[in-house]
Amino acid sequence: MKKSLIALAVLAAAGAASAQSSVTLFGIVDATIRHARGDGVGSADRTELTNSGYNSSRLGFRGTEDLGGGMSASFWLEAGMANDTGEGAPTSTNNQGAALFNTSTGANATGRSGTQGLTFNRRSTVSLAGGFGEVRLGRDYTPQFWNLTVFDPFGTNGVGSTQTLGSIITGVTAVRASNSIGYFLPRNLGGFYGQAQVYLGENLENGAATEDDGRGVGLRVGYAAGPFNIAFAGSRTDYAAGDVRQNNIGGQWDFGVAKLQAHISKDRNGTRDGKGFLVGGLVPVGAGEFRLAYSQYEVDLAGDPRTRKLAIGYVHNLSKRTALYTTYARVKNNGGAAVALGGATTGRNESSDGFDFGVRHSF
Repeated sequence: MKKSLIALAVLAAAGAASAQSSVTLFGIVDATIRHARGDGVGSADRTELTNSGYNSSRLGFRGTEDLGGGMSASFWLEAGMANDTGEGAPTSTNNQGAALFNTSTGANATGRSGTQGLTFNRRSTVSLAGGFGEVRLGRDYTPQFWNLTVFDPFGTNGVGSTQTLGSIITGVTAVRASNSIGYFLPRNLGGFYGQAQVYLGENLENGAATEDDGRGVGLRVGYAAGPFNIAFAGSRTDYAAGDVRQNNIGGQWDFGVAKLQAHISKDRNGTRDGKGFLVGGLVPVGAGEFRLAYSQYEVDLAGDPRTRKLAIGYVHNLSKRTALYTTYARVKNNGGAAVALGGATTGRNESSDGFDFGVRHSF
């Protein structure tokens, strides 16, 4: 009898301990049939089965442990993937190599050699949280990215993604930064929220001109209450060839029958300046939602290259986890720009069209 009571006590203690922590497997598999067309001299069309037309495909693990006293520890490991080929997404180990997913063309940039398997490039962090907020260490989203994606009806995915992201001006840390130390304000501040982040290039401190390359700092502050949400973000990443600076402000107003979204960005890469904006909205209709956006980006180079995009789409939710979607977008280039959609090519000062039709399943 005594042994039985001891065994029951041990099992109860083990159950209580496990109840205080959790680990979750999660992911998104998004496949889209994409057709894109270019105009003018040197143009070429492309038709492909690709991924991430609505949400970025990913596989992840996350977990939380209750430490007591209002504190918790957590981890988050999230890998980007191209489910049409089984390939993992590239990463950047020190914020100095190309590792961006091109949201306009739907193609991965060239990553560091040996990183094309499954890499936790989207996020790989460990955190401590409590009444003081959250301290987060590892590879994570940058503060300057959030306004561009949160206040974009297309969530910076597919052919409809905003033109304010993915430009040569915005640089390697436009979306994520490796080796970052982040701090998030607590959630009980009456609608105010914020994030600060420092990230390291981890170069030898030998006095070389490039010793600070890949080092940066970012900040985002915002206010959300009821139907209203607005936030400002700014950042600087150091490079010997010229610092990269990003500044943007975005907002949303939920009218019930529709959400109006907008953001403005102003960037600098060395001596080159870029600026752009987006206005758009989301209109729920039954089990679906219409998406509409107009965005523009202009670079301060000879001729003032400028690209304007109009995008419209519809998402139909078959369930809470599965959706069908379609998007049509058209870009118009001026000033010598030659931006094309969906992996197509187009002539300078010409137009390009892109079309997505896909299915997204989350788990």
